[in-house]
Parts: sequence; structure tokens; C-alpha cells
Amino acid sequence: MKTLILIPSRLSATRLPGKPLLKINSLSIISHVFNKAVETNIGDVYVATEDQEIIDDVHLNGGKAILTKNTHKTGTDRIYEAIKKIGISNVELIINLQGDEPLINKEDVNNLYHQMKKSNFELGTLAAKVQNKDILEKQNIVKVVTQESLDKSQFPEAVNFYRYSKNLIENTYHHLGIYCYRLETLQKFVSLNQSQNEIKNNLEQLRALDNNIKVNVAHAKTSSIGVDTEEDFVAIKKIMEYKT
Repeated sequence: MKTLILIPSRLSATRLPGKPLLKINSLSIISHVFNKAVETNIGDVYVATEDQEIIDDVHLNGGKAILTKNTHKTGTDRIYEAIKKIGISNVELIINLQGDEPLINKEDVNNLYHQMKKSNFELGTLAAKVQNKDILEKQNIVKVVTQESLDKSQFPEAVNFYRYSKNLIENTYHHLGIYCYRLETLQKFVSLNQSQNEIKNNLEQLRALDNNIKVNVAHAKTSSIGVDTEEDFVAIKKIMEYKT
């Protein structure tokens, strides 16, 4: 049985349009993420996008990409179309990797993958310890609440996801927007309408909880920063250029 890694990406991001093609160390953000995904050695990797410019960039840098419709409301809907277009049989697990997190730790992705491989759970994701309580009030950093405390060996169930809180709720962690689905769970998820909770909070994982699809949470050692704003891009660029 195979596992695929799909990376949804588009140029028309609200906060920072064109961000997938912004360059760090002469390579686009989307191609950095693609390379990280390949380094996990989990399975075939594809970028799923509505933009020919992203397709061209990924191909130029030796990657694989699938052109999808421009009408998808979420990244999950986009990767499902891509999977159908790829047409690979025998797929058991699909990992949805965010295209704007070039600092993602490949060991964390592997931890999620292995937790899903050894279990029968429907849907898994990643979270890290809250290092700074300031993130509670940052709307662009998503938090997850789990039933039990989270460590490397545990795979507890998510109770809620939220964007803003004044106070730290027990068993709250910094959510990383990476998902691992069983194929049948992904098929069920995309067949469901967006829930009111999902639309209100702009969090598609709430569609799963609202429809009794359990989400289990694996431990991530590092809280990777996503490129949401110009400030994020500058900060990540400095980190990555310093490392080289």
C-alpha cells in the first residue's frame, strides 16, 4: 500500500499574494517545501495548484505538479482532485503538507506518518508545545486542544481548534497545518459541506470534528513558522539564509 504527499498551493493568498514563488537562497518557497517532502522518504510527492506559474517553477526545479481547478474552497478539496488526476492505485494514506512552511521538520512529518501507519485512526495532524503565551492572541497561529497531554509516544484525540484566546486552556498546543488521511476518510471529508463552524473560524479541520470524524494529534518537536505575511517571509528568509 502506498502513501502520497500532496502540497496544495496557489498564488492568490489573501495576506501575501504570490508567496509560493518568493525566493529564499535562489529557490522558491514551494520548491523548498517540495524538497523537504521528498527528504522524508515516505512516498511520491506532488504539488497541487491552480496556477501554471507554480507548475512551471516546480518542474524547473525537478519536482512534480498537477494543475487543478481554481474553484476549490480549501486545500483538502484541491488535493483530492489531484489524487484523482494522478490515478495511482493502492493508495492507503495521503499527507497534506502546507506549501508555505519551508522550515517544517521532516522528523515531525515522519512521526505523524508512523503514528498513522500503526493505528486505525481516520485522520492525524501535528502540534507542538506552546513556547510563548503571546501566540494565544495571534489569529494566524492555530491552537489545538487535546483530550490528554501530548508527547512523542502519544496520539491523543483533538477536542477543538481555535484561533484566539486570552487564557491558556489545559492541553492546548500550537497546531501545525499538516494532515494525514486514510483515503476513505479523505473521500468522506470532501463529500461534506463546509460547516458553519468551519466558515466562521476559517478552519477546515472543524468540518471533520463537526461531522464526527476523529482527529488524532501527533507530537512535533518544532513549531515551524508559516509564511502568512511579509514579516513572516523576512523572518524565515533570515533563518534559512543564516543556516547556509
